[in-house]
Amino acid sequence: MIEATAGSYHPLTILSEEATTTFREMGFEPIVGPELETEWYNFDALNVPKDHPARDMQDTFFIKDMPEHVLRTHSTSATARALEQLAKDCSKDGDKKISGAFISIGKVFRNEATDATHEMQFYQIDGTMVGENINISNLKAILTYFYKKILGNDVEMEFRPSYFPFVEPGLEVWLKFKNEWLEVMGAGMLHPNVIKNLCMDPEKVQGFAFGGGLDRIAMVKWNIPDVRYFYQGDLRVNQW
Repeated sequence: MIEATAGSYHPLTILSEEATTTFREMGFEPIVGPELETEWYNFDALNVPKDHPARDMQDTFFIKDMPEHVLRTHSTSATARALEQLAKDCSKDGDKKISGAFISIGKVFRNEATDATHEMQFYQIDGTMVGENINISNLKAILTYFYKKILGNDVEMEFRPSYFPFVEPGLEVWLKFKNEWLEVMGAGMLHPNVIKNLCMDPEKVQGFAFGGGLDRIAMVKWNIPDVRYFYQGDLRVNQW
């Protein structure tokens, strides 16, 4: 555990440790996954078809001379791997009931233009929980606890309906930042196709997933106006 003091650690390092500790307290197991990922775990397993816009070169870094590999566009690929392994382990253990929760924090890559709230690489926090009778109320309660623990009980947040191919229903988490609303996370109940792809039976197992930029949470937490400041090597960001 990092004992943060002013100027001693990068803000994203401090926030990563705080977030991991908070989710550990709620029973989530921290995991890691590869940054160079297969298209299966980055897209196919997550119900993102071949013709989906997210697979276009405008959004994804494909690897020359390495077919079917990409720089991961989200750390959901890590939690997908963890869910698949959980299902296989439970199957080996006499069809043990599947139940588990995982949290992953790591670097992801998007082939997009940069501005004050977007970067070509950034850190994402991604989590999932599966089991019997898991519902969207559990998801909202966990995310509400997380944001209040990290940003304070007076943080202004909203859940708004949205669409993501790997969840149904889907929602977005928005936070108030500099008197304007900032979208910080996508979430929802795992789509039945995703549950099947990861070796589970959607008739027996339910779950939710969430993922969003750690950088944007840091912007709100320390009132940092531009996400690009985190990657410019300016030591003043440590004193924000």
